[in-house]
Amino acid sequence: MSIELKTQYGQIDISTEVIAAIAGGAAIDCYGIVGMASQKQLKDGITELLGKDNFSRGIVVRKETEEEEVHIDMYIIVSYGTKISEVAHNVQTKVKYQLDQMIGLAVDSVNIYVQGVRVTNP
Repeated sequence: MSIELKTQYGQIDISTEVIAAIAGGAAIDCYGIVGMASQKQLKDGITELLGKDNFSRGIVVRKETEEEEVHIDMYIIVSYGTKISEVAHNVQTKVKYQLDQMIGLAVDSVNIYVQGVRVTNP
């Protein structure tokens, strides 16, 4: 699936995997993020920490055709001891900013799903 952007020069098709990679890279740079999680948790409730190559498994890019709105669902793992609401807000802000700056995509919503909390080594 791809997102179509119409410019004055023509049409640009951007794959949802590219959008997911940009959004995942922006999220990983935020303070308090340990990594991305798979959207499908294992039976035991243990979350799988995804590497940089698998960001698209932890990010869902949806486009509603009627209103031309783009929505992003992100599944993240946060660091223990951080304020989850602040981390989520920072991720939302940075992802929207990076997608707007890099590809000119106006994102209507960035939904954060915290899949786990991990203790990180100092």
